[in-house]
Amino acid sequence: MTLLNIGFGNMVSSERIVSIVSPEAAPVKRLVQDARDAGMVIDASCGKKTLSVIICDSRHVVLSSLPTEIIASRMENALSQNSDISDI
Repeated sequence: MTLLNIGFGNMVSSERIVSIVSPEAAPVKRLVQDARDAGMVIDASCGKKTLSVIICDSRHVVLSSLPTEIIASRMENALSQNSDISDI
């Protein structure tokens, strides 16, 4: 299991991530509100502005204050490190 740093010392399992999206679009705002109503939101933004929404395969929605580009690059780095380890 590879943990991905999503800011402020918060981690999420990279294997459980389905998508990383910007919170600005209306459908994403509805998705976050519906997940909040269902008790499926994990707010890892620590009171800062939410800059990315991470959707997990467990239907949990994780809010982060890091931009989507930074989380995506960290995920790419984690995946490339995993492939390097599996080659050994």
